[in-house]
Parts: sequence; C-alpha cells; structure tokens
Amino acid sequence: MADLSRLSYVQRGEGKDMVFFHGYLSSKESFAAQLGYFSRFCRVTALDFPGFGGAEPLTEPYSVADYAAWTAEALAALGVERPHVVAHSFGCRVAVKMAAGGENFDRLLLTGPAGIILGRGAGYRVRVGTYRLVKKIAPRFAERHFGSAEYRTLSPVMRESYKKIVNEDLRGDARKIGNEVLLVEGKEDGTTPLKAAEIYLSCLRRGRLKTMEGGHFAFAEYPVAFNLIAEEFFFHG
Repeated sequence: MADLSRLSYVQRGEGKDMVFFHGYLSSKESFAAQLGYFSRFCRVTALDFPGFGGAEPLTEPYSVADYAAWTAEALAALGVERPHVVAHSFGCRVAVKMAAGGENFDRLLLTGPAGIILGRGAGYRVRVGTYRLVKKIAPRFAERHFGSAEYRTLSPVMRESYKKIVNEDLRGDARKIGNEVLLVEGKEDGTTPLKAAEIYLSCLRRGRLKTMEGGHFAFAEYPVAFNLIAEEFFFHG
C-alpha cells in the first residue's frame, strides 16, 4: 500500500470522486483551474507521479504498468472509489493501462492522449542507428546531443523509465476498456496530434472524440471551455 506520508497530493471537496493524472515533466498543479471548478460539487484528487512535482524521485526505472500499479495503491490509500478520471498526455497512458487492467473507474476523459506510436520513417531509423553507433564510441557525447530536449533533461534513472514508457504502444490496452471515454484534442496540438487520438478512438468500444481550441495543454489554455466539456460529459452526457 502506498505510504500517505510520502504522497504529494491535493484532495478537497465532497461528493463523487474525480481524479486527475498529469503529463510527463508536469505536476498536479497543471490542473489548478479544474480542481477549483470541480471541487465545488465533487471530491477532487490530484497527485504527483513518482519522479515529478513534489513526489519522491524514482530509485528504479518505472514502466507504464509500474506507474499504474503505484497509482492504484495511492488511490486506495486515499479512499478514492470508482472515480471519474481526467488525464493529460502521459497521464492518459497510466489511465488507459489501469482501465484495461480492470481498475474500477467510472468515465474517463483523456486530453492530449499519449500512448500511440505513429509510423516512424527512414529519418527516424537513421537517427536511432547513428545514436547507437556514437554511443559505443562516445557515450557521454551521445547522451548530451541525441534525443529530445525533454529526454536530455532527465536523470539516468528517469531516462531508462522514459524509454520504457515511450516505446510501448497502448492500442491493445485501449481495446480492453469498456468504460465510456471522451478524447479531447487541442486543434493545435503538435505533441500528440489528432491522428493519435483518432487511432485511440478506433480502438475504444465506447469512445467519443471532441476537438477544441488550443495546443497540447488546451485544458490550461482554455479552462472555461474545457471545464464545460468535462462537466457535460461526466454529469449530463
């Protein structure tokens, strides 16, 4: 069971449980506008995943399944029961993995959903091959100059975790989900493009897709519009 003394979380309000799963290199504070809005008529819970925000650092590389198992324990320790789920980016990976494994969620809203590996062309294969070659000759140079800017900011443990996470495609998990799921995609999202959300939609048994103004953090850029979409889906849909 998760140790509450080591959890970094916010929980307030009363009523129906609603939980929030943040994106990679983000934190529970990214949902400030949603926590304020929904805590008026729900019990909202947002927590920092290990390695992010105010949470404990990782001591070993976590996969998506590891994060899912940790989150299930944390929610149980916090007394959360059959919650609605709002997840962003990496948090969607965790939500999908948990829902596929039979976690007792109600409805899920996934915004900027990560977890779909799109086609990787010849350019990508060349970069990977070059990285592997350079790493054999000059590993420190390779680690400093290859990979995304996001990847280069990570500690060695987090880098190994990152590789486990981004190299797992979750289409198979999405096909196991029986919950109602709403995908909300920012029209200018270049991080997890509309095509990825459409693939998720094709895998879900009870899925819907809605676009809105904004980019990858559309829920924070346009909180009023996002909150109304979420309220309609969770309570009036």
